[in-house]
Amino acid sequence: METEVREPAIAYGKKKWTEEEYLEMERAALDKYEYYQGEIFAMAGAGNRHNIIFRNVYGDLAYKTKGKSCRPYGSDLRVHIPENSLYTYPDISFFCGDLGNYLYKGDDNFVGPVIIIEILSPSTKHYDRGQKFELYKDILALKEYILIDSESIYVEVFHKDEQSAWQAEVHDQIEQILSLTSIGLSVSLKDIYADMHLSSTV
Repeated sequence: METEVREPAIAYGKKKWTEEEYLEMERAALDKYEYYQGEIFAMAGAGNRHNIIFRNVYGDLAYKTKGKSCRPYGSDLRVHIPENSLYTYPDISFFCGDLGNYLYKGDDNFVGPVIIIEILSPSTKHYDRGQKFELYKDILALKEYILIDSESIYVEVFHKDEQSAWQAEVHDQIEQILSLTSIGLSVSLKDIYADMHLSSTV
């Protein structure tokens, strides 16, 4: 984990935590923390640009999925990856069917999202593009991983092909359309970046 974007676990007076200790602490905490292999990391706060993009994307996708089986959930939903121990809070995650089918160890941990969307900030973009994506790849159900830059018009889309290999494509023009092929939906970059006044240069 990148210490420049996460506080070290020792800041909380304990070098190693069990999952049970982490979950007990999380349920009583006001802030959100990630857990990975016994360490706890404070999650970076969201800035204004991040919040505007989240509003644009989540609002559009929530409206388009009313009455459908696959629905988006925001960053208050904690996702767990049993294969590598990570507990984290994606900006937007999609689950199909009854959310209760994805519960893990209690009523507030969920496994198996089909799509994860992260909104990048200068302090988290390297982590989200690098190590965090590697950890997300352990989610067998995951079909698409989408990174939305908050400093410029730039959206990276990673999706699994028929051989389960990850393929990448980039959208960096405001006229382009982002397609969520696994659930048959799309959203325009114009709507993603509404009220942002950004350029197409990363």
